[in-house]
Amino acid sequence: MSRENEGFEVGGAEEPEQLALIRESVRKAKVPRAKPRTWRGAALAKELPVARVLVDKGVLHLDRYFDYAVPEELDAEAQPGVRVRVRFGAGSRNVREGRREGGGLIDGFIVERCAESDYTGPLAALAQVVSPEPVLDSGLLELARAVADRYAGSLADVLQLAVPPRHARAESKAAAEPPAPPAAPAPGSWGRYGHGPEFLRALASGGAPRAVWTALPGPQWAEEIARAVQATLASGRGALVVVPTGRPAARVDAALTELLGPGQHALLTADAGQERRYQEWLSVRRGTVRAVVGTRAAMFAPVRDLGLVVIWEDGDSNHSDDRAPFPHVREVLELRATRDKCGFLLGSWSCTVEAAQLVESGWAAPLVADREQVRGAAPLVRTVGDLDLARDEAARAARLPTLVWQVAREGLKHGPVLVQVPRRGYVPRLACERCREPARCRRCAGPLEAQESGAALRCGWCGVEEAAWHCESCGGFRLRAQVVGARRTAEELGRAFPAVPVRTSGREQVLDTVPGAPALVVSTPGAEPVAEGGYAAALLLDGWAMLGRPDLRAGEDALRRWVGAASLVRPQGAGGTVVVVAEPTLRPVQALVRWDPVGHAVRELAERAELGFPPVSRMAAVSGAPEALAEFLAGAELPRDAVVLGPVPLRDGGAGGSGGPGGAGSGASRRGGGAPPGAELWERVLIRVPPGSGAALAAALKAAQAARMARGAKGTREAGGEPVRVRVDPLDIG
Repeated sequence: MSRENEGFEVGGAEEPEQLALIRESVRKAKVPRAKPRTWRGAALAKELPVARVLVDKGVLHLDRYFDYAVPEELDAEAQPGVRVRVRFGAGSRNVREGRREGGGLIDGFIVERCAESDYTGPLAALAQVVSPEPVLDSGLLELARAVADRYAGSLADVLQLAVPPRHARAESKAAAEPPAPPAAPAPGSWGRYGHGPEFLRALASGGAPRAVWTALPGPQWAEEIARAVQATLASGRGALVVVPTGRPAARVDAALTELLGPGQHALLTADAGQERRYQEWLSVRRGTVRAVVGTRAAMFAPVRDLGLVVIWEDGDSNHSDDRAPFPHVREVLELRATRDKCGFLLGSWSCTVEAAQLVESGWAAPLVADREQVRGAAPLVRTVGDLDLARDEAARAARLPTLVWQVAREGLKHGPVLVQVPRRGYVPRLACERCREPARCRRCAGPLEAQESGAALRCGWCGVEEAAWHCESCGGFRLRAQVVGARRTAEELGRAFPAVPVRTSGREQVLDTVPGAPALVVSTPGAEPVAEGGYAAALLLDGWAMLGRPDLRAGEDALRRWVGAASLVRPQGAGGTVVVVAEPTLRPVQALVRWDPVGHAVRELAERAELGFPPVSRMAAVSGAPEALAEFLAGAELPRDAVVLGPVPLRDGGAGGSGGPGGAGSGASRRGGGAPPGAELWERVLIRVPPGSGAALAAALKAAQAARMARGAKGTREAGGEPVRVRVDPLDIG
């Protein structure tokens, strides 16, 4: 209040009573302490007055720790692992009373407290302890650092994925006492597998078995995972289960609740909301619960005394994070199993090439059922190929073969029928018209693509043109690419059975379950709902649309989606039938007919090893404007055994998962990565190294990106443009 207003009167009265009370409280107040967030002149902590802080910048050239002074007032709260706010970016000239000041406020984590700093200049003080809750322990920090190094990313970006946003109300709730460990479970349906009971006994006794589990068709997989978790809890240790989406998470959650009762595990999914998710995460960190079921981000859950990590359906693309540095759940859980010396279970109805490699290398053991069990659980699989379509008058008229109509009509007499149709937008891969062998480059074995001019073919990896292609398998010279419209197929099925209800499940609306009454359920791959009692039949249409994707994993992904849909069908003994419309001589189709996804993966692995494809080799995709990309490659000190393929023009949408237009990459994470102008030309190169050089490749790419950012190169985000984008181990490489 100004001096001129000290003695004013209102209506002849004395100074208002409220102002008098305020003045009295000011006179009795203690001497004000130093101003928070500046702490100018404040005394420092008497012991360990330096805090080592990881600032949340997310740029590679700042991927290190920074030292800050700890004011005495924050000494008790500023413990390792807590969230803090610090001033970052102040110049060395802005120093008052021996303390650096200025800079913008930024979030961070205290990594450790030190007696002195290696930095010889003046230190800025911690601005604020956001919360006294320690959320970053040494184990999580070491794991995040290992993931950042493997994927050529920054530690701050990984911690953004690992530690959920704070919610004050969730932190204020007191931690409950952890429940007593349950009893070891009975084998149950694990008895159907050759070494299933032994696997459970090893977990219950405190062992750390590693297994690649090929699950039998049917809904028992969720209960089998729950029994593995119970066996681990019985040994006094924790368990972590990661599934691709919220629907399977809900099934495992229900199975655990039924088996263990409520309060024994936490559910970490994005659908829970920020407060609920953070509350569940805190219950895990505090040790209130030792079992976690969740989606992708749960791979970093701080489970105490970790005894088992489980991943279900590792081939699902949802297991690969879409934010820099793009870690994959399978790789992170492998790291955790190795570092924590805990059990590992990779489960799926199908089998990926990476899973087959884990078995072949001896890192994990196979956990499969014998052929008699497989035949008893799997449905009957029938095929419709090109010759059948050519002889079928109905197929030529209505584009659907007679066998499909017959199986659908018969299945609708006994229950619902699943119709799987590919998503729209699949780009066809060129293949030999005679034997359907994919057309590949003779130089690097990459996929050949047709140019708009209609002239020579061009490799999608190295960009070399192929003017005289011929099939190495059969000697043919003609190519084909076939995609059948999914929407029209679904409409024709609806018209063919007008009295039967038609339900759809896809991107706009994904159904979880459907009744066991007769109905046509049209679904895109991965969105198939579970039918009560199982489907009477399944129609897997437009096989060429899935097999014809321009990607190395096209056959593997098609088989995985077919097996996933067929696993929802009743066993052959109960009348379950599956019809796949695809050439029966193709390897994925044969694997489906025999129900042998493991054999398919083993053969794929052998061929990739011969050609030097991932996962036998390590690969990185680097994309950007031609000038920036050339500058980046010139400055990168790649390993001597690295092979650079390209550059090639990058298709819209960032093909190959390399973070092209519309994507993101190291150094251009969710913090600032946007799509370049539509008229800007982007190019991509693939860098391949043999086994043993993956760490060196990631380190070289990270160093090149960091150096480029540090000098403010043209095209970096700091210079106001788009950065060169790096993705290690991209899912799609063409």
